[in-house]
Amino acid sequence: MRAAVYFTPPADDPLTRAAALWLGRDAFTGEPTRAADAAIDPLVAEPARYGFHATMRAPFRLADGVTMDEVRDALGRFAAGRAAFALPHIVLARLGGFHALVPDGPASELADLEGDVLSAFEPFRAPLGEAERARRRPERLSARQLAHLDRWGYPFVQEDFRFHMTLTGSLADPEASVAETELRRRFASFEGTPLRIGSLALFVEDATGGPFRVDFHAPFAG
Repeated sequence: MRAAVYFTPPADDPLTRAAALWLGRDAFTGEPTRAADAAIDPLVAEPARYGFHATMRAPFRLADGVTMDEVRDALGRFAAGRAAFALPHIVLARLGGFHALVPDGPASELADLEGDVLSAFEPFRAPLGEAERARRRPERLSARQLAHLDRWGYPFVQEDFRFHMTLTGSLADPEASVAETELRRRFASFEGTPLRIGSLALFVEDATGGPFRVDFHAPFAG
């Protein structure tokens, strides 16, 4: 079992519903949202397994003696001490080979939130095993990212953190172009609009390689 702290809008938010329909799976219910689609399913297999989200604390195994109840309680206390804020605009972007919704410009509030989440949930994380570390391809990381991996269990934190809500796996052309055209059609009403950051969610992977589900959704106090 692994846990992760992610941002995702509430279950009934229009963006959540649009993303779940695109991915074919609702992380809040764990249920399919549409019939199988041979054209779309291969494009979204990886993000569908994780559910619609932006990573704030990457998946981790629980440290010895830590229970999921303790992680839930910690997330509830953390959220109770935060104020909501809004990103002025989100846009569709291609990051390397995959597509995601990202902020249209830097956001200091996001960086602060990520740093606080990183520190707050570090005590609950089991150290990386050799196989887990190897899966992060340390030979491809910068010196700073490698230091992050060894300190925090994940390379893309702090200075290397970038908020993104993934909508496809890594695609090469012409698949990438086809996916982008469809995504711009489906998410046109969200591009250039604000995104409220007013909650965090505990996602859980019950079995290795299985789908992640929303275990606990914690609204911020303000």
